[in-house]
Amino acid sequence: MDPQNYSARRDYRPPAAWYQRLNLIGVPLTSLGLAPRDAVTLEVRGRTSGKPRRTPILRTAYQGNEYLVALAGEAQWVRNVRAASGRAILRRRGTHHVRLEEVPAAGRATVIAEYLRLGRERSGEAAAAKQARCYFGLGPDATTGDIEAIASYYPVFRVEYEG
Repeated sequence: MDPQNYSARRDYRPPAAWYQRLNLIGVPLTSLGLAPRDAVTLEVRGRTSGKPRRTPILRTAYQGNEYLVALAGEAQWVRNVRAASGRAILRRRGTHHVRLEEVPAAGRATVIAEYLRLGRERSGEAAAAKQARCYFGLGPDATTGDIEAIASYYPVFRVEYEG
């Protein structure tokens, strides 16, 4: 099954119903550390409901920092993180209070490139090519320039652990 296609450049794309159902499995697996080692559960307060919202997400390690890449662009979790002034929790075999600092558009391409590189290591060439196409609208031979051209559509947050 292909990932949901997020490559269209829009302000918001709601997740498909099957992605929402996948969270029912993904959140417990990532929280307990039973998913790939880069997978965590992001918990952030809903901007209108005030209730905790949980999303499984992959961390990207790059140059000594960790980042979260919004594959869906302006996703609900991105909007919630902004409304919470970056305050969030990452869960994986424990609870880690974090502050998520949004990376300016000009600094995102290198992190997105690293996300794609790690995807090739994690899942293999074929799966990584499918992810690059479906999430970012990029071909398997995307250049840094290609990534820079789309980077402003995909928020990236640097993870800063508190305490």
